[in-house]
Amino acid sequence: MFKIKAKDGRAKRGEFVTVHGNIQTPVFMNVGTAAAIKGAVSTEDLKEIGTLVELSNTYHLHVRPGDEVIKKLGGLHKFMNWDRPILTDSGGFQVFSLAKLRKIKEEGVSFNSHVDGRRIFMGPEESMQIQSNLASTIAMAFDECPSSVAEKEYIKQSLERTTRWLVRCKNKMAELNQREDTINKDQLLFGINQGGIYEDIRIDHAKRISELDLPGYAVGGLAVGESHEEMYRILDAVVPELPGNKPVYLMGVGTPENILEAVERGVDFFDCVYPTRNGRHGHAYTSLGKINLLNAKYETDDRPIDEKCNCPVCRNHSRAYIRHLLKAGEMLGMRFMVTHNLFFYNNMMAEIRSAIEEGRYAQYKKEKLEGFSQGKERGLD
Repeated sequence: MFKIKAKDGRAKRGEFVTVHGNIQTPVFMNVGTAAAIKGAVSTEDLKEIGTLVELSNTYHLHVRPGDEVIKKLGGLHKFMNWDRPILTDSGGFQVFSLAKLRKIKEEGVSFNSHVDGRRIFMGPEESMQIQSNLASTIAMAFDECPSSVAEKEYIKQSLERTTRWLVRCKNKMAELNQREDTINKDQLLFGINQGGIYEDIRIDHAKRISELDLPGYAVGGLAVGESHEEMYRILDAVVPELPGNKPVYLMGVGTPENILEAVERGVDFFDCVYPTRNGRHGHAYTSLGKINLLNAKYETDDRPIDEKCNCPVCRNHSRAYIRHLLKAGEMLGMRFMVTHNLFFYNNMMAEIRSAIEEGRYAQYKKEKLEGFSQGKERGLD
């Protein structure tokens, strides 16, 4: 299922085989939380800018329009007209971050919807059922997401429950994949490693969940308050303890710099809202770092966002025009920014894959980081 084509140090160039097509790794998954990329970017656009995997969210789609509705319409792929792989987040992070009132029990979590306030219950079985209805390619296990800097004793207790929940997720998915009315009977389950910033807890949990022999494993609960150095330290400790023949997914990460560092530590899958969220607010990622097109100095700048970029936006439009659109509140400006930023991320991943294949990843990473630093030194933002 996961073929490693080349290695350069701990960095891996792989291919993950799925029922909806093969995923070339390392890969950045473009985030379409509610079955849409924020910024008016369509699935046709996603193909044009090199998107390999789209990520949607179980909680948000369960609340609106409802996973049963999507199942009736043939599953998420048909619903959003996307024939490549989709990963669905379990909803666990949203349950613990959005819900103001929630009650955690062994069975699962009761909480109020952030949309209409109605009471919802979600546990491992419910999350798997919703994700089966969505018929995503990869489903994430339902877990508790404690703060990375929570007290050690609380994290230990949380982790025990998360581990029991993972077993229940695996059993439920096996059952669902055998049902006659299941749309995707080849749905894959990824387990999630938790443990805050405590190496010993993380390592022990990684060893325990590795015994379940799942198709892939994620490292969760990072990039939520700890420093970048702490995140890299945890990756150094945990990734070697996860199965070497399975893909590793670093959830919710991150900046281009984060991705470059994590690839070097053996991570294969990434996702983050940064390119879309920052794009909608005028921030563009470039070969010389991030720039803010809302700044006055770009008012008459007739250059593309990034002179080294070959995305459809940079081929056709200037910084000055895009800045005008953003200032005027035109949706087209946000669309251009999000398109460019996602292209930047997807293209960087393609460059990373080539660099690993050619045995020059360390040099590529060095040059990329130097370019970002040069931009900061020159005050490009």
